Parts: sequence; structure tokens; C-alpha cells
Amino acid sequence: MEFSSKLLENAVNEISQLPGIGKRTALRLVLHLLKQPKEQVEGLTAALLRLRNEINNCQSCHNISDTTVCAICANPNRDKAVICVVEDIRDVMAIENTGIFKGIYHVLGGKISPIDGIGPSQLMIASLVEKVKSGSVKEVIFALSSTMEGDTTNFYIYKQIKDCEVTTSAIARGIAIGDELEYADEVTLGRSLMQRIPFENSFNAM
Repeated sequence: MEFSSKLLENAVNEISQLPGIGKRTALRLVLHLLKQPKEQVEGLTAALLRLRNEINNCQSCHNISDTTVCAICANPNRDKAVICVVEDIRDVMAIENTGIFKGIYHVLGGKISPIDGIGPSQLMIASLVEKVKSGSVKEVIFALSSTMEGDTTNFYIYKQIKDCEVTTSAIARGIAIGDELEYADEVTLGRSLMQRIPFENSFNAM
């Protein structure tokens, strides 16, 4: 792709590094921005810079937050004794959209994947185990995607907490094997949460 402007080329190259955006799509986005009022583009730039510089991770659940404790963990109406274990913020948003779950979350930040060099120490597993061992948790719901990596991660955590006095459950397999949680429709995801099963049964049936 030939560019008449180095500034244009640099902008396209930067935007094309975003997931799912190729050079042609990046070019369309840059040309669109060039047609917008300067104030609008400056507002977008300022929002992105502020996001990058000021965003936090909740010190309790590790979800992305504006503050040290996210709004979900800080909500007195949430059941702090029920923890739903998810991969990232997209899964939190998917479950919250169902309006069914009233507990809190624990965001791992990924799944165990030896082929990608991701082991338990790279994830927020230790803090989850610590919470469970403190005795304040009654139930842990495993809500990772039903992939090999998700099941491996679920089972690893289960082994760490199985001797604790805590109920472990997994969302029902209304989520198809191999599906990512964020792409499930809200009705299916909501039913999976409501019809969750003991975690031991989830891997015995595999």
C-alpha cells in the first residue's frame, strides 16, 4: 500500500496493530478521523491516554476498574460469599448482562496454556485460593470457556481448593464445548448460571 503522506502511513500502521484490523480498515478509520472536527479527535486521543494512564485493576477481584475496588465488589447488595471465576472483563460483562448473578467475580487474566507459555503463576490463581482458604467463601462457580485450556484451568484450581469447606460448581454445558463465553447469548448464559452443576460432575462426564 503506497501512501502520499508519511503521517498518514504512520497512523495507519499504528491502528492496524489492533486486533482484527487490517491495513485497509485502518486506512478507512484514519480517513474518517481526518474528516471529523479537531475537537472530536482530540477527545478520542485524550480518552485513550487517560484510559492507559489511569486505569486500575480491582485489588479484590482483579477486574478492570476506575478505582482500587471495583463497583461490583463495593456493592453491599452483592453476595461476597459466592465467587464466579472468569477469564477477563469481557466475561464479567457477558454475565452481568444476564442480570442473574448476584455474587462477585474473580478475574484470572487468562487461562493455563502451556503451548502459549502461560502457567498458573502468570494468572491470578493464588489470590483466589487464598480467599477460599480464608473461610469467607461458600461457593466457587467455574465459568471459564469450555475449551481444553478452560477445563485445564478449572481443574487446576479445583485441586487447590477441593479440601476446603466450599461448594464448587460449573456453569451448565448449555455453553457448547469449545465456545468462548463472551459470544454466548444472554439467555443461554443465564440458564447455564442458574443450572450450574457440582464441579466434580462436570469433569466426570467428559
